[in-house]
Amino acid sequence: MQSIRVAAISNNSPLGQVDRILEEVDLWTRRAVEAGAELILFPELQVHSHCTPNTFDLAESIPNGRSTDRLVEIARKYKAVLSIGMSEKEADIVYNAQILVGPDGYLGKQRKIHMSRDEVLYYKGGREFPVFDIGKCKVGMIICYDNQFPEPARILALRGADILLMPHAARMKMWDDTPESAATARQYAHDYFLSCYAMRARENACFGVVTNQSGKAGFVDLYPPDHPNQPHHAGGALIFAPNGDTLASTQRDEIRDEMIVQDLDAAVLAAERSLPNYTLRTRRPELFGELVREQVTC
Repeated sequence: MQSIRVAAISNNSPLGQVDRILEEVDLWTRRAVEAGAELILFPELQVHSHCTPNTFDLAESIPNGRSTDRLVEIARKYKAVLSIGMSEKEADIVYNAQILVGPDGYLGKQRKIHMSRDEVLYYKGGREFPVFDIGKCKVGMIICYDNQFPEPARILALRGADILLMPHAARMKMWDDTPESAATARQYAHDYFLSCYAMRARENACFGVVTNQSGKAGFVDLYPPDHPNQPHHAGGALIFAPNGDTLASTQRDEIRDEMIVQDLDAAVLAAERSLPNYTLRTRRPELFGELVREQVTC
């Protein structure tokens, strides 16, 4: 790995407004690059929004779709690598995908593995854990609920990832229109990410970059307005060191669009992986067979 400056964007994704969202991606990419960022993480399903009722109609081919072409244009224009979420359609099957594009074009994608809550109504789970070499480092992408399982991060680390990109459209606590209620939801989201994902970085000696959609994307008719399945996301972004320390984070008191930028020092990664207790070197996988045996019968 070489040192690299990364940005994490936490912003809203209004339902069904793909053209507007892509313009916002262009704007945020420009801001991130002006701050020196070379690798920029956007949230899960940023382009097509989260559990949009017409997800099947909005979903596009990857890499041969209109939105992928536009994202490649943005990456090329600003000479940056972007990781961003969208709905993918292949053979009339829809996947929740995070794509990676750079100045030289499309680099690859990660399909979400585990579907949470109502996501099963819209998406099918993927089956692969690719790692991508973007030049200065290798990255793996873990989408939202997949981060609740330790195995995806461990597999990506074993396959050589230096940085774990963790995009979210996480619905963890609803809020009303009062600042107090919004602040409570925002603080809950921040503390949740801190408690869960610092350990993903630490247990694998990887940098971790987390971001979440921010704001009320709209309302869907399937649920009451205050139902926790509404696409309302309390935001937040954090960047973790390979020992789990927090390197950067958004504020905790308001739900709003924001960005954090942080240098990831290659020497810090090398030092952490040189420790006697570097777990990827001392683990004993020959004893872990129980992890891959079916445990649930129905």
